[in-house]
Amino acid sequence: MSRLNNGDAFPALTFDTVADGTVSVAPHLAGHHGVVLIYRGSWCPYCNAQLSAFARAKEKLDELAIKVVAMSVDDKIDAATLVEKHRLNFAVGYRVDADRIAAVTGAYVNESPRYLQSTGFVLDPNGRVITAVYSSGAIGRLVAEDVIGFVRYVKSKA
Repeated sequence: MSRLNNGDAFPALTFDTVADGTVSVAPHLAGHHGVVLIYRGSWCPYCNAQLSAFARAKEKLDELAIKVVAMSVDDKIDAATLVEKHRLNFAVGYRVDADRIAAVTGAYVNESPRYLQSTGFVLDPNGRVITAVYSSGAIGRLVAEDVIGFVRYVKSKA
């Protein structure tokens, strides 16, 4: 398991989502700055706060052409409940294979119960990593306002 570094192409990942059918990350985000959020599960208060903040920031994200996708090992019912509760307005994947995702992204895996720790990536419009945030526990994750400021800065330098 190796971590993704700045400049690495984000791996080909496809997963089922609550409202958007099957999503392949690269084509879904192509041409946009992308945010990929791997969250621990709908039970995690920190994950709920993070996902909710990204949903509330939709207008600012849209202004900068930033698209978001999120995923977890949650089952479809738990993921759908989370989407509805927090009015999540981006693709939310469910029942992802923790070992497969960890193998290609370097995300930490909790052993028992088995789930992925919070991991986040910001991608350039070509699908390359421009920042990665890995957490080995409950705290430490991408924040919507930080992503907005970072992408604004990156665009100003282009």
